[in-house]
Amino acid sequence: MKLRALIRRQPTAIFSLCVVVTLLVLAVLGSRAAPYDPLAVDLRQKLQAPSAAHPFGTDDMGRDVLSRVIVGTRLSVQTILVIMLSSVALGLLVGTIAGYFGSYMDEGLMRVTDIFLAFPGLILALAIVAALGPSLLNAMLAISLVWWPWYARMVRGQVLSVKENQYVEAARSIGARHARVMLRHILPNCMMPVIVQASMDMGAVLVTTAGLSFIGLGAQAPTPEWGAMIGIGRRYLLDAWWISTFPGLAIFITVMGLNLLGDALQDVLWSRTK
Repeated sequence: MKLRALIRRQPTAIFSLCVVVTLLVLAVLGSRAAPYDPLAVDLRQKLQAPSAAHPFGTDDMGRDVLSRVIVGTRLSVQTILVIMLSSVALGLLVGTIAGYFGSYMDEGLMRVTDIFLAFPGLILALAIVAALGPSLLNAMLAISLVWWPWYARMVRGQVLSVKENQYVEAARSIGARHARVMLRHILPNCMMPVIVQASMDMGAVLVTTAGLSFIGLGAQAPTPEWGAMIGIGRRYLLDAWWISTFPGLAIFITVMGLNLLGDALQDVLWSRTK
């Protein structure tokens, strides 16, 4: 599908593309794009309302909120990428092996997957972080362990369908090894739904990570993480609304852009499949 046709059919794709490009640029620039040091404490400037000097105001320690939101973008992008790559990779591995070999291998791996799926995802993540200790690294590990079973189930279903095709049987008949058959002939034909689902899950991963930081189980102060910033600002919500509002708007815009990107990506891939 040409870009012009995509824009006519999916006008929101432009918005999502702008959001993603902005996230990537801010993630690359990091603190170089921030007007102030995001960790510098200046109690004389604490709880300052938005102004020309501080467009997003200052927090309870006198730190510039705009600078902390900008630097927090890099942290959010890194968190999303690490969680999605690890959970998708584990889900691909488990789902491909289970679907391809079947029998006892399939039964055993799927029962392990069912154990993780039996618990509500957020509750399980909370339990894991509580056991390991509050930190952003432990929160990322917990969310990855919660997220991979969905991809394992999805990939297993795709593999069960694809492995019955004639080209897979032909590859086996000429003596191709199992690893080659899976990597060369099966997995490439199972990736479309995985890519679409991953693009839609990125926003949910961001919200979950921010939620853990909000309640004190994720990023710890003074790390400029959006969820942790909202958690700090809730104590001053009536008098200093800007501390929580601007990080919350950053999460809202990012999640909306990522979800719209997933919709546009699904439309493109589905059109090519047809």
